[in-house]
Amino acid sequence: MGVRAMVANVREGRFERALSLFTGIGAVVTATEIYFEHDSASFGNKVMWWPVWLGPVGAAAGVAGYRSERMARTMLPVCSAVIVANGAQGVYLHGRGIAHKPGGWRNFRYNMEMGPPLLAPLLVTLVGGMGLLASVLRREASLWDGAPAEVP
Repeated sequence: MGVRAMVANVREGRFERALSLFTGIGAVVTATEIYFEHDSASFGNKVMWWPVWLGPVGAAAGVAGYRSERMARTMLPVCSAVIVANGAQGVYLHGRGIAHKPGGWRNFRYNMEMGPPLLAPLLVTLVGGMGLLASVLRREASLWDGAPAEVP
């Protein structure tokens, strides 16, 4: 599986469906991890629930985008954009949490390790970004989209 084969998969539309499905899987995995991390912080802020709730939304959008080209062009980019926005919001809120720790940004190394993980919300943003990328890629015809089956 060389670079040429990967480029051919993108050009011929096979990569779009896989990326849609990976978006759904990534949303579930990420939301589960976020749930456990935010639970250890006792969900001290109600906004901590948002990325957990967006996990099933991203999963549904990813699977729908895998099964239907129409959903890949409508539902997937909208849900993915919301997930990206939530990830960006998380970076801001985690940065604010580090600033509120003793010593704030001057004690960056310690507060980065002991406070809210500054870079963790970027994982949420990455999952949403995969969905946005999948929504603009070319798609191969499939039986799910009502295309006729190929005859050998």
